[in-house]
Amino acid sequence: MSDLVIVESPAKAKTIKKYLGKDYEVVASMGHVRDLPKARLSVDIKNNFAPKYDIIKGKEKLVKELKSLAENSDNVYLATDPDREGEAISWHLAYILGLPDDYCRRVEFNEITKSGVQNGMSNPRAINTDLVNAQQARRILDRLVGYKLSPFISQKIRRGLSAGRVQSVALRIIVDRENEIRKFKPEEYWTVDAKFIPKGSRKAFSASLYSDKNGKIKIQNAEQADKIEADLEGADYVVTKVKHGTRKKSPAPPFITSTLQQEASRKLGFQSRRTMKVAQELYEGVDIEGMGATGLITYMRTDSLRISNVAIDEVTKYIEQAYGSEYLPAKPRFFKSRKNAQDGHEAIRPSMPSLEPDKIKSSLTLDQYKLYKLIWSRFTASQMAECVQKTTQADIEANGYTFKASGYYVSFPGFTALYVEGKDEAEEKSSQLPELEKDMPVRLKELKKNQHFTQPPARYTEASLIKTLEEYGIGRPSTYAATITTLTSREYVKREAKTLVPTELGEVITKLLKERFPNIVNVKFTAEMEEELDSVENGDVKWDELLAEFYSDFEQTLKDAKSEMEGVKLKLKEDETDIVCEKCGRKMVVKVGRYGKFIACPGYPDCKNIKKYVEKTGTVCPKCGGDIIVKHTKTKRIFYGCSNYPECDFVSWNEPTNEKCPQCGEVLYKKKGKKPTLFCAKEGCGYTQTQKTEDK
Repeated sequence: MSDLVIVESPAKAKTIKKYLGKDYEVVASMGHVRDLPKARLSVDIKNNFAPKYDIIKGKEKLVKELKSLAENSDNVYLATDPDREGEAISWHLAYILGLPDDYCRRVEFNEITKSGVQNGMSNPRAINTDLVNAQQARRILDRLVGYKLSPFISQKIRRGLSAGRVQSVALRIIVDRENEIRKFKPEEYWTVDAKFIPKGSRKAFSASLYSDKNGKIKIQNAEQADKIEADLEGADYVVTKVKHGTRKKSPAPPFITSTLQQEASRKLGFQSRRTMKVAQELYEGVDIEGMGATGLITYMRTDSLRISNVAIDEVTKYIEQAYGSEYLPAKPRFFKSRKNAQDGHEAIRPSMPSLEPDKIKSSLTLDQYKLYKLIWSRFTASQMAECVQKTTQADIEANGYTFKASGYYVSFPGFTALYVEGKDEAEEKSSQLPELEKDMPVRLKELKKNQHFTQPPARYTEASLIKTLEEYGIGRPSTYAATITTLTSREYVKREAKTLVPTELGEVITKLLKERFPNIVNVKFTAEMEEELDSVENGDVKWDELLAEFYSDFEQTLKDAKSEMEGVKLKLKEDETDIVCEKCGRKMVVKVGRYGKFIACPGYPDCKNIKKYVEKTGTVCPKCGGDIIVKHTKTKRIFYGCSNYPECDFVSWNEPTNEKCPQCGEVLYKKKGKKPTLFCAKEGCGYTQTQKTEDK
């Protein structure tokens, strides 16, 4: 007989086994073992929304093995992930294994290290039913919305569509931004910039026109800019004011789930799903040379900025040894979490702050190394001294006009010696002004007028969408990756460079939901629902009462929509093709069936003509001149092939273009990535060209 520990994944089981030793059997449940079956609603609405759970298909054998192990163990410890989802998995396991409440031992590991595992095992507790009920309420709520609303929009627009409580609001946010961009009317404005050279110097510095004798100036057209240029013809310029100062920059706090996803998107080009997959691997444990299976970071689903005193002590010692005591702040930094944050876990940090990324690089995959380095650097920098910058501001006047110049240089790098937070917008570049003094004359080297137009708001990137969802309080950080993946996989949103652009399908769905189900796509309503779900977790609200209150209104709204839209079918322009049905002469349309898209005659059932759906790229085959089309492997990976297959066997992982290599004349291929490039595939050529991508 021995003690049984059940975790969620084999990697985590392997790491924990190393710390617990031979007296413990550590096995994995492989995630959920029981859930709401997909084939039906599985919620008894008339019986207080009681869920009807089943063993997940394909896990019957695993459950049988777990039961056998539990029956032959002295103690059973449920060590699933330390969050609402993990609590629910432990609850399901306890039910399936027949573990009585007074026998059940729930343990949590915030980090998979020796001390983290020992602390968790030393503090077993009962399953938290409030956490379980909060997860159940969320799961049932999403099931009700998805299974009741999806058939309606599929009937009204296109077969196979889905609507979700969080995904529909996220889609609306993207669509609303696109509408803002369309309605935006650019306004013209001008700037006047100058370059000056101080007396006795060769170094020029830049300044911009700021004001005239009446105050701050706004140049709205070319005529105003021409007048200013004429007024300054032959003028003498003199420095009238010089101000020196010091500014300090503090480091960003360590990561929480949402900021990790945002920064990995900005700096590494990772989509949120990829980020969370790699973070899970780092948390559960990686085989490190000389160390064995080791958990490298703390739990990655958290919105708390709390840091343990032990971790602060460790990183302080590391900074002092690696950089010197001058790189330490006067006292350790503690960061305040946002108002509605769950404080169950620490911020995301390296489990061993002294374990530098480069020391273990050979044991990690490239993605693991990149993400671990990002997490390690951010956490370490958060406990380093401020960056100190010396600033200079100067006013230069001539004929009643004032130009302003500013510059700075870094006098002490502090935390920036290790890490600088990424930004969505361009940052000010460091530029040091020459030595300037009041009443010093300066010579005009160049005066330049520049026409500009105001820009519309930028489309959302994955990083900025996650930031917006978090600010509004919509969903939870752990759901963002799945939400964005659903929107793109369902083709409600497409990616253009780094931006998320709604398709016509996404816009039509949003319009329908806004008109018929305003609460479902209401940002405020959805945020308040998240707060209600948190109240269930805190034990302040009963989960079935929350569901009853929501469903009574939702059910009536759905009933009204069905009645008022009876017989109505919304058509999409993107479904139309230029393919003429050879049987009846109608233009064929794109349909979606059980196995994906196909081309069909709109005259069905009178005409039942159908064709295979082919997605053309607009480029020609370099072998035979046929159309290059998009194809998919069994794992849905995209590749490119010729439409004349099997007569032409051209295939490529990279998309061919219609451009020719300037060096050898062969076809250039497009390689996707953070910086899309065109390259020549001819052996020995080596030509590449980086493409410029601009967010609209």
